[in-house]
Amino acid sequence: SFSFLLREDEDAFKILIATDIHLGYLEKDPVRGNDTFATFNEILEQAQKNEVDFVLLGGDLFHENKPSRRTVHSCLESLRKYCMGDRPVHFEILSDQAVNFHFSKFPWVNYQDGNLNISIPIFSIHGNHDDPTGVDALCALDILSCAGLLNHFGRSNSVEKIDISPILLRKGRTKIALYGLGAIPDERLYRMFVNKQVTMLRPKEEEDSWFNLFVIHQNRSKHGATNYIPEQFLDDFLHLVIWGHEHECKIAPTQNEQQRFYVSQPGSSVVTSLSPGEAVKKHIGLLYIKGKNMKMEKIPLETVRSFHMEDVVLADYPDLFNPDNPKVTQAIQAFCMEKVEMMLDNAERDRLGNPRQPEKPLIRLRVDYTGGFEPFSVHRFSQKYVDRIANPKDIIHFFRHREQKEKNESDLNFGKLVRKPSEGMTLRVEDLVKQYFQTAEKKLQLSLLTERGMGEAVQEFVDKEEKDAIEELVKFQLEKTQRFLKERRTDAEEEKIDEEVRKFRESRRKNAEEEDEEVREAITRARAHRSEDAILASASSDEELMDTGVKASGDSDDGLPSTVSRGRGRGRGRARGARGQTSAARGSSQRRRGNASQEPATSSRTYKPVSVPAKNMSIVDGMSTVCP
Repeated sequence: SFSFLLREDEDAFKILIATDIHLGYLEKDPVRGNDTFATFNEILEQAQKNEVDFVLLGGDLFHENKPSRRTVHSCLESLRKYCMGDRPVHFEILSDQAVNFHFSKFPWVNYQDGNLNISIPIFSIHGNHDDPTGVDALCALDILSCAGLLNHFGRSNSVEKIDISPILLRKGRTKIALYGLGAIPDERLYRMFVNKQVTMLRPKEEEDSWFNLFVIHQNRSKHGATNYIPEQFLDDFLHLVIWGHEHECKIAPTQNEQQRFYVSQPGSSVVTSLSPGEAVKKHIGLLYIKGKNMKMEKIPLETVRSFHMEDVVLADYPDLFNPDNPKVTQAIQAFCMEKVEMMLDNAERDRLGNPRQPEKPLIRLRVDYTGGFEPFSVHRFSQKYVDRIANPKDIIHFFRHREQKEKNESDLNFGKLVRKPSEGMTLRVEDLVKQYFQTAEKKLQLSLLTERGMGEAVQEFVDKEEKDAIEELVKFQLEKTQRFLKERRTDAEEEKIDEEVRKFRESRRKNAEEEDEEVREAITRARAHRSEDAILASASSDEELMDTGVKASGDSDDGLPSTVSRGRGRGRGRARGARGQTSAARGSSQRRRGNASQEPATSSRTYKPVSVPAKNMSIVDGMSTVCP
């Protein structure tokens, strides 16, 4: 077959494609806790078995932005087991690796490192779950990259302009230009594409001889006017786009009629939401590239827990269910039990001949009870299936559609209504904040901040645990507004001040780029604030130790700041000393530590330090700074 010929062809690349592995998802669940780790092992097993040239991941390797020690340990264990060894790597890198991996202290591909023995290189962009955060803008992939187990690429630090420089690969006579762009907030990236601020750089020599492969992690389906990336935004010189973030498996490449390139959407390797897209069979891809030709071979994943889903519209069964019948609820419950048993039978049949599939399936029955029906107790219902189903607490999902006032009940088509139930809608924190303030009473409306800015700050608070994000945004915006009023020399009349503040707020709402910049500045301040908290906490614990006996030698409190400075100076000195070492000198960084403390512990921050807040600040506390 064609695939067999490509397997043996010295000019053909063999690439394993996967996205959205979400390591650590539900890791504390007694039934599903090991699912992501087992499937990650299967993916790497397939890479080893098929002797691929490299693995290409499309983001969200980790589910949490700050994965647990168990998750990181399990990931390292798998990478070391399957990706290290003596098997030679048969392709070369032609591009400037200092550009491709410019943010790394070790700016070269891991298999070319003389201290490592890599048999299967992995190239990965970051997703929205494992994106860089904190003062140093690090993510979990940077830990793997620093350890030499993975090559993190496609990272953009600039918020004004994105230049995507490809990794140029060659195997025999086949050349690939590998482009990557890690996850960026969709609305911001949409605006940057519209403003021509995203550029995909092309090789100067033999521009048309490259197979152009692009990996992206963004919304592909439309979630709002600008909350997605249209395919036509991407350059038409591309040949294939690997699209991460979307969990439904559509791995077979489909051609974009307008741009002419192909798009492959591998989907996730674990079910993270009980929605229709996740019920599609999970696959990874074996991509063959020779010259300008490609072939994608689908590989079904055997360790993925089976997921069966069905929709029921009670109004479609008038012969069975009458809302006026006092025993209708019991009848509905019996009907739902029948449906669940049928799905369990189907799951058992699917498992035959596949011993690697987990025993307990995921079952979801969505029940539309529009039309005067009442839901039964889901908790009592779930008790019957604790030993047979992996998700007993959320087997049943009741939902009801709002009936349109201008139509009579008899005109409603319940069959059509059920196509998009409420749980299929993805609500983001920013959207919830916007909805809240748009519908709030006048006295609760925002007068200083914009809904969008507040939404992003709350998003950082929730997703990235930036506990000072809301407070810092308020302070930053307050300072800026005060400066604006002083420059305008506004009269000290409350009405005039309110009017000027309103105008200033409206001007910021219209200038989205400026507002983005304000939010980023506030988040940076919050992250730096958190770093200061950590240093102060460390210093105070040192002080407590000194009080319990170390201080008996007569040392004064004056020694405390110098202790903190020395600690920071040493850490920074080591990082800089390690940079730029040759391969012969990489093992000698310890000898340099004696000189590290000579470097002053300076700080590049220009803002004023603020008071240290309580450690366990809740979201209610954060919001109280806005709505006292």
